[in-house]
Amino acid sequence: MTASAILACQKYPVTTIIGLEVHVQLKTQTKLFCGCTTEFGAPPNTQVCPVCLGMPGALPVMNREAIALSVKTGLALNCDIPPLTKWDRKQYFYPDLPKGYQISQFDLPICADGHLTISTDDGETERRIGLVRAHLEEDAGKSMHDEASGISDTKIDLNRCGTPLLEIVSQPDLRSADEAKAYLSELKLLLTHLKVSDCEMQEGSLRVDANVNLHIDVEGKKIATPIVEIKNLNSFRNVQRAIDYEVQRQLVDWEENRQTIDDAPKTTRGWDDSAEQTFAQREKEESADYRYFPDPDLLPVRLPRDYVESIGESLGELPAVTRERLQTQHGIKPYDADVIVNQGPDVIEYFETAVGASGDGRRTSSWMMQDVMRTMKERSIDIDAFPIPAKRLGELIRMIADGKLDNNRARDVFEHLLTHDESIEQATKSLGIEAVDDDALESLCKELLAANPQVVEDVKGGKQQAVGALIGQAKKKNPNASPQAVRQLLIDLIAKM
Repeated sequence: MTASAILACQKYPVTTIIGLEVHVQLKTQTKLFCGCTTEFGAPPNTQVCPVCLGMPGALPVMNREAIALSVKTGLALNCDIPPLTKWDRKQYFYPDLPKGYQISQFDLPICADGHLTISTDDGETERRIGLVRAHLEEDAGKSMHDEASGISDTKIDLNRCGTPLLEIVSQPDLRSADEAKAYLSELKLLLTHLKVSDCEMQEGSLRVDANVNLHIDVEGKKIATPIVEIKNLNSFRNVQRAIDYEVQRQLVDWEENRQTIDDAPKTTRGWDDSAEQTFAQREKEESADYRYFPDPDLLPVRLPRDYVESIGESLGELPAVTRERLQTQHGIKPYDADVIVNQGPDVIEYFETAVGASGDGRRTSSWMMQDVMRTMKERSIDIDAFPIPAKRLGELIRMIADGKLDNNRARDVFEHLLTHDESIEQATKSLGIEAVDDDALESLCKELLAANPQVVEDVKGGKQQAVGALIGQAKKKNPNASPQAVRQLLIDLIAKM
């Protein structure tokens, strides 16, 4: 039984409460406090130095670019950027943390009190999801567990130690797994648009912790179940599945034990993808357990107002604004605008250039959805490698809008242009497509009407759709005849009879 089905059949109203912690690797060339590269895929323990290994006497030096990218993200997320931020040591002991502490931010994060607007399931209603904070910290290493061979060894790769992370913490404003996915999708779109992160989840550039509990209305009294943090979810699909499972598990657990948030501490659970269930890990530490204190090796960071404003001026148009503008300016559907924007700035630029040449936003959007993106997927190419320039595609679409080409002939031209770098005029000539002059078209239509008197009578009787039978005949006699032009001319000629 799904979580939603279980909730629906309960006698008590249940609200799912979800907050997400998203760890984003910033797109810097070097680590947060040393000069080691952040490039992915190097052999284990080859991108390390005395600083990120925590050697005695090695001192950290702050990466200025990480600060700039963090401020840029915070501004795009409507956060407050304080004039002063500082570094704190977060104490815990784990094999992949060689220093025995992580340099993070505690009480003065670099970004605070923001929000991100998402679309709900119906695609029309919007919800504002609050953000508690976004703070900078260094990543730990990676533990590689060998459980398949039976040896049960754990090996440590410290290449990630010191990689700059921005942890974006939402308010517990999400109410379903689908809303969590919508939030993550919008956040990823924003981050990649800003080029502050590549958000490659398979490389660890974006990781998610989901905090989940239930509010159960028992005869007008709200009962909250213990909060569970599901750690290190590495795909949006796993986020959805883990939340749905955890809602189901917590509801069953409450029905059996009646434990509330006051009876049990916050715990962490992992996600077993093969078993499709969460599993217990440990009780969650409180901030006091980490023994935070200001890092004595790093000075606080001042963020002058003119510095913050200069970064804000570089943001440009954000995805949510672009999505709305494409709908109002070019008259395209919300779904089409969402798909185009999600493809990134280069696809947006291609589309708008094509619209400039075609003068028809809806028709251009349709060709983008059905033909351009299909071809990109089939050929595994990006828009910058697409063989048909945007302006040329727009010229082709304008010929359709002007009635000079029907869709079928236009697609013949499109397919030809995929393999031939020619103008529209050259392509139509290569394919033997010629414009039909008005006199020839009228002569053809008169011939068809003379040979089909029943069609004439049907149209006179109010059945205009009867001319459809003649359009196919017109195409057989002259493949270059435009179906739209033939239909209109046939109707006009019958009206004059």
